Amino acid sequence: MTSASVPGQRPLRVGNCSGFYGDRASAMADMARAGGIDVLTGDYLAEVTMLILGKARAKDSTKGYATTFLQHLDAALEHLVANGIRLVVNAGGLNPAGLAAATRELVARHGHDLRVSHIEGDDVFGSLDDLRQAGHTLPHLTTGQPLSDWPHQPLTANAYLGGFGIARALRNGADIVVTGRVTDASLVVGPAAWWWGWTPDDHDALAGAVAAGHVIECGPQATGGNFSGFRTVPDLVEPGFPIAEIAADGSSVITKNPGTGGVVTHDTVTAQLLYEIGEPAYLNPDVTAHLDTATLTGLGEDRVRISGVRGSAPPETTKVAITGVGGWTNSAILALTGTDLDAKAALVERFVHRYAEAADGLDAVAVERIGQAQHDPDTQNAGTELLRITVQGTQQAAGRAFSSRVVELALSSYPGLYSLGPPQPGSAFGAYWPALLDQRTLHHTVHHHDGTTETIAPGNPDDTGGEVTPRAEPALPPQPVPAPRTDELIVAPLGEIVHARSGDKGGDANLGVWVRDREAWDWLKSTLTIDELRRLLPETRELEISRYELPHLGAVNFLIRGLLGTGATSTLRLDAQAKALGEWLRSRSIKVPRSLVPAAPWRRSRSVAPPDGAGILPRLRSSGTTRSTKSAKVPGVVA
Repeated sequence: MTSASVPGQRPLRVGNCSGFYGDRASAMADMARAGGIDVLTGDYLAEVTMLILGKARAKDSTKGYATTFLQHLDAALEHLVANGIRLVVNAGGLNPAGLAAATRELVARHGHDLRVSHIEGDDVFGSLDDLRQAGHTLPHLTTGQPLSDWPHQPLTANAYLGGFGIARALRNGADIVVTGRVTDASLVVGPAAWWWGWTPDDHDALAGAVAAGHVIECGPQATGGNFSGFRTVPDLVEPGFPIAEIAADGSSVITKNPGTGGVVTHDTVTAQLLYEIGEPAYLNPDVTAHLDTATLTGLGEDRVRISGVRGSAPPETTKVAITGVGGWTNSAILALTGTDLDAKAALVERFVHRYAEAADGLDAVAVERIGQAQHDPDTQNAGTELLRITVQGTQQAAGRAFSSRVVELALSSYPGLYSLGPPQPGSAFGAYWPALLDQRTLHHTVHHHDGTTETIAPGNPDDTGGEVTPRAEPALPPQPVPAPRTDELIVAPLGEIVHARSGDKGGDANLGVWVRDREAWDWLKSTLTIDELRRLLPETRELEISRYELPHLGAVNFLIRGLLGTGATSTLRLDAQAKALGEWLRSRSIKVPRSLVPAAPWRRSRSVAPPDGAGILPRLRSSGTTRSTKSAKVPGVVA
């Protein structure tokens, strides 16, 4: 496959066709058919995915990769060839060599002779003992505890690699590059470094590519998916996948194919820039990208420029995602209907905690009430709340024994009791340990299509960098001079002033909040403090919270430590990946200057119903959680 384009003569056009293992099956073929791009990327990996692939590898050593990639490629291959599009994916997971071989077989069946390369060196599972004997403690990313303190047996261990292996594979003529655990943004950084001939010292350019990669890595989230302003997004039933046009200096334009659903705006790009980050100094193996220096500029319909992103030397260490089997989990959902709901729930909670105290091998219990029954309901469902019971421990305690005890409540507990679904045997849950490892210990290796191999040196391993090289700071976007806020305060949902995007970072939760209108920025940064966030979200009151301001984006970003316990695979929280945390915050009422609240006809008269539910809190809401633990060996479970 030979592309008609020549690297370095115009901006690189790189698209995305997958944001996770299970994303839209038709996306690769759709993007390949549309053409107009030089490189198509696909992100298939996440912490949860590595655990899934680890279980598959444990059963069959020839597996361990994202099998759906082959189905996607089968449908897209002819279009990729016809349009001269190179393909870069991390679908290799735990077995990049295996997927590369399967890819070559598929390509040959189609009668093509494409050059397939793959990248290894991220999988350190087989080296854990040697690393520890050499003095590498693999400390926890947050707590600093050594891996030896972890009570679980590792199933997978993969270090995050950078993009220069991908760049070398493309430079050597690869049409398809299959990787294991590179960072999500590296899928874009690698092609950009190849296209423009960047070196590891081109920190600003690399940082700009990291920003572009971070925006498009989750596919249609950049074009309106999961966006808090979703009601303004056209054809959100099937939004298009994003494209980044990356210039020589690392600046980029985020766009999408004409005629596809969704939209690319200042807000959809901001949402993705803030997604699942911690502090604005966003660490990658190739560069530290300072996202608080990014400036967004609208260029017309579905085109937003990201510029001014500053970069500094990468960290000496990289993250190693270690997964294991944490134990057994099970749950049951009961309905609470009618009157005396508090008493009914309390009766079940007493039963559950008595079982927890008596059962041998049960470590953690969570009882959550979900929803709020209406007063004088005109349907049975409107007068019903849900009670979710979750347990963790050994299979003997949390498996069928737990389900059987819940079934026994059917004739001996509160009136109207019924369960949603039959009793379950439960399942194993995953444990997650995000560790740090010196980049110099890794063997980042490119297996070229011609049978040769090449080792990639870590980027500036001896330069702890971290500080941005001094230069003139880019100016903030033109700001209106804020008038003194002398207008009266009214109570309104915070969501009428801000957008939000939230997600998981291991056991922590990321919550990015930014203003709809720049005139509200001064109010937001002075009002939404850590103390105010704790007031608005009582679930966070006892947790450590870090707060960062990104004035170029009119945003504040919060990192809430331990909200998800030890991670999405083991948390007892209903919203296991904190995806709806931002929407909960936006639903909370707060005192706001009247002038900042958008005018709406329904506000001026109580007799006018709000359009499409505007300004009304959802009927169902999380209403209360009680948790108990019997073992101090289950970190992150809130008592």
